[in-house]
Formats: sequence, C-alpha cells, structure tokens
Amino acid sequence: MTQDASAAAGAMTAMQLDGVGAPLRAVTRPLPQPGEGEIRIRVAACGVCRTDLHIVDGEVMACWPIVPGHEIVGTVEALGAGVSSFEIGDRVGVPWLANSCGVCAYCRSGAENLCDEPAFTGCTRDGGYATHTVADARYCFPIPAMFADAEAAPLLCAGLIGWRALRAAGEGKRIIGLYGFGAAAHIIAQIAAWQKRDVYAFTRPGDTAGQEFARSLGCVWAGSSETPPPAQLDAAIIFAPVGALVPAALRAVRKGGRVICAGIHMSDIPQFPYADLWGERSIQSIANLTRDDGETFFEVAAQAAVRTAITGYPLDEAAAALDDLRNGRLAGAAVLIPPGQSLPG
Repeated sequence: MTQDASAAAGAMTAMQLDGVGAPLRAVTRPLPQPGEGEIRIRVAACGVCRTDLHIVDGEVMACWPIVPGHEIVGTVEALGAGVSSFEIGDRVGVPWLANSCGVCAYCRSGAENLCDEPAFTGCTRDGGYATHTVADARYCFPIPAMFADAEAAPLLCAGLIGWRALRAAGEGKRIIGLYGFGAAAHIIAQIAAWQKRDVYAFTRPGDTAGQEFARSLGCVWAGSSETPPPAQLDAAIIFAPVGALVPAALRAVRKGGRVICAGIHMSDIPQFPYADLWGERSIQSIANLTRDDGETFFEVAAQAAVRTAITGYPLDEAAAALDDLRNGRLAGAAVLIPPGQSLPG
C-alpha cells in the first residue's frame, strides 16, 4: 500500500521492533490521532542513528514493541487540542527528547535533559521509521527552509548532540579533537571550522577515506585514533562508543583540557593512571538535549551553511541501513525515506 493510499484508508505503515535483537518488520496500523498538545506528522525523512543500534542490542532499554527513529522531518497533518505553535502544513523536526515532566528539580532549573520522568522518541514512544508519527508539539522544531527534508533529518540528533557537546567543550577552546568521524562529527566539524576553530579528526585505524572526508569538511588534520595528534588539544569530543578512547583523549588534551563523551552508551573505560587526568583535565558526559539546544543549533547551522552527507534508503530497507551503520560503511548519515517520496540523489 502506498503512503497516500494508506493515509486515505486511515492506516499507516511502520517498521517495528518487537524486542532486543528482534528483526525489524513491516506493520500496518490505524492512523494515529494526536492527543492534547500533540501533532500528527506525515514523515518525509527519518535519520538512522547509532542510538537505534543500541536499542536493537539492548544497551538502551526501550518500551516494546517500538517503532524506532528520532531524527524525524515531516509535515504537520493534524493538530491536537490546545496546539497553537504549529499549523497544518508546517514542516517540523522531531528530536530524541519527546517530553519531560516539567516539575522535577532538573526541569525547573532548565536541565530538562536530565528529567526524572522523560520520554524519548523511538525508544519509549513510537518514532519515525514510519509513514506517520505523533509528537508533543512543545518538543518539535521548525526546520529552516535552506535544508531539504533528507538533509535536515540527521540534524535532529547527530547535529543536536554534537552541538551540545561542542558547547560543553567550551567557547574558548580553539583546538578541538573529534573521535569517531560519523554523522555527528561531520556536522559539528563544519560548525567548529566556521567558528574559526582548528578541528582534528580521529577515525578508525586505516580509514583513509574517512580521513579524506574529514579534511574536505575543513578539518586541519585527520588520522588514526591510535595516533597522537600533532598538537595538543584544548578539548576532545568522543562520538565513538569506545571507552578506550577516553584515556587516549586525556593524553591528547593540554592541562585544563576537557574530554566530552557524547554518546548515550559507551563500552567500559579502562583503568588509566591519575597522571593522565591531573593538571585540571576533566571528563564530562552528554545526556540527551534541551529545547534550548535545538533553538540555538538550527540558527547556527543555518548561519554556518551546514551540509549533511547522506545516503538514502527506502523505509522497508531500514535493516540494511542499520547494518551499514554498524559496519562503518557510511560517510555521513543514513536516512530512511517513506514510500511515495523520492530518494535523495
């Protein structure tokens, strides 16, 4: 059934996960109706994120069954009661943070990313591996017109988390190392270069194509994560879910430098000598995002004229996209395109 025919029949199609390690399978569901404060979105594109792999593998726990996907771009198709921030026909983006309680100490202090009772798109509520989805309007963002649907999708998580990590690294940190040059790093490298920072990219050993890709986006140096950089770093951001990179990054940053761990999941950090941390070096994790991150990021991304490198997949090939991501076969990001819409060229 095509997307248009499915919607006309009051139904939607989605790729559903039934449990840890289960294969994605196509399902047909009734077209969801938005509740109070919600909007129904006709999905135009949904990015494929490494967090989706962590959900498949049980490293991030989900509410089963679940429709994954939290890098959603689409058009508002129906409004729930009380929605005034969007109108039917508006183009919106849906990020990882789907909702927060608004009353816990974290929410009251502006740290809604640390909310005690959050909801997450594609994890605790259905996401965008589908033709349609429903989202809380308060947690959606308008998408700048300069970004096409598929190009915008990776910005909703890879871009947002990268932006939060770059902010945590510190505005005055001029020499930045990026460990793991995938979807997030290729976006944030462009912003850091636009900010006149020197960006050093670290890839898997032997990934010469990835290193060339990094240099093409403005990185001043690119090499193996096993190789010390030619200059001391002011800060390092680790996007790869590899705990062993933490001691390596600590050794690469100067005194007072910061190591930012930007992933939602990471393998265990091996023991390292206190001397690697001494000198007021610090390690910080990044957890989720806030709405302020989204509002500031999209403004900066437009000013920096960020361009995402994407590979498009039909929605029913979501498993292949996840497999390519798992095995490092992507330069940039994978994006799923629902039926009835053109794959990006």
